[in-house]
Amino acid sequence: MAKNAPIFVCAECGAIHARWTGRCDGCGAWNSVQEETGVAASLPKSVGVSRTGKTRAAALVSLEGEEPAPPRLSAAVEELDRVLGGGLVPASAVLVGGDPGIGKSTLLLQAAAAFARQGAKCVYVSGEEATAQIRMRASRLGLQQAPVSLSAETDLNAILAMLETERPMVAIVDSIQTMWLDSVESAPGSVSQVRAAAHALTAFAKRRGSAVILVGHVTKEGQIAGPRVVEHMVDTVLYFEGERGHPFRILRAVKNRFGPADEIGVFEMTGKGLAQVSNPSALFLSERGREAPGAAVFAGVEGTRPVLVEIQALVAPSPPGSPRRAVVGWDSSRLAMILAVLEARCGVALSGNDIYLNVAGGLRVTEPAADLAVAAALLSAAGGDPLPPEAVYFGEISLSGAVRPAPQADTRLREAARLGFNVAFAPSQVKPGANSGMTVRRIEHLSTLAGEVLGEDGPGVGSGKNRTGTGRGDQQA
Repeated sequence: MAKNAPIFVCAECGAIHARWTGRCDGCGAWNSVQEETGVAASLPKSVGVSRTGKTRAAALVSLEGEEPAPPRLSAAVEELDRVLGGGLVPASAVLVGGDPGIGKSTLLLQAAAAFARQGAKCVYVSGEEATAQIRMRASRLGLQQAPVSLSAETDLNAILAMLETERPMVAIVDSIQTMWLDSVESAPGSVSQVRAAAHALTAFAKRRGSAVILVGHVTKEGQIAGPRVVEHMVDTVLYFEGERGHPFRILRAVKNRFGPADEIGVFEMTGKGLAQVSNPSALFLSERGREAPGAAVFAGVEGTRPVLVEIQALVAPSPPGSPRRAVVGWDSSRLAMILAVLEARCGVALSGNDIYLNVAGGLRVTEPAADLAVAAALLSAAGGDPLPPEAVYFGEISLSGAVRPAPQADTRLREAARLGFNVAFAPSQVKPGANSGMTVRRIEHLSTLAGEVLGEDGPGVGSGKNRTGTGRGDQQA
């Protein structure tokens, strides 16, 4: 393709089209295809064929052999180190995304100060704020004495020249959407500019052994803005989650080449910045009020960490028409599935009611093991009776109504016992662990749970013709 030949690129997924089209063939987004410059112009000048015209053959090595674990640079912030897999790895690229105002800049400024205080040379580059604004934030956080070097710049060539001269151990760029290269003939934040900037900064990290942390904006759907190829370029992708009305913030690893994915770190937003939370289960459950219908405690696992969180449900009469479904912190499609299974397999008719579901504390739950806790909360809200306060729930529900096993059951039971719970409603396949002190109420089918919550002849349970007839067993774990 000629250097200046126009091409058309999707702003959502980065797919390249030969001509403009109203709908992207790659991701299906409408009105997202934009005209860009040629492919050759979208790459830094250093990328391409060598000046001599000769090509060096790639080297091959054997699969056999042992490699030492990569060195780690600890941030002295346990929650951040946990999400990174034990610390920041040199020559790695980390991408951090999150909603505006969620606390990304605050967290990274605190991390930069922690790295610098341990002797690591750290550079913080901001393309969105002036150095005076960063200094004001550092003063508010009590970090004004930290030996961190600041720069307010958006010209990526100038930033790369500075990085080549300074050779920092850690470089933070806030944000990747504000960077621009003069060799790319498009506006900052466009697909071509974001792709070229991410490539240049990632190449610098690999070439010089520095750890580069990039901040990325997110779209209204919660995905990092720009082409998805940026997430493939970097080594680690972190998402900063949280609700504006809650002080809790969740840092979640969705990709990590040097550690476990789906690991989370929990922080609390305070007047002095983000404070790490070492016991998130106790924090999420600390706001539990008196016993009320529609509240169930889910024993979950996020990465390698067990987390107990309260799931709240409300079933209200709906006016004629289509009933409302409002979900916060869970998948709305999975809620629709649970409601359908309750009606088809258990005879509990909730389709004509307004349904509201909320995960307390601002945590977003993604694992299917929350199905049983959601069903228990819905049944409790429909029947009007509170659930046992000493009980936790976990298990995946299939379309047949059967309760399928959840991984790491022993870890969930131990965490629940540590926080004072003594009963667990769990799948029948759960193997009791030694000395956990928990009584396991084994649930084979969702109709068994409906009978427990609503009573065998309780309201909305029906005549029982849709039940499987399976029972439950109690066993001391």
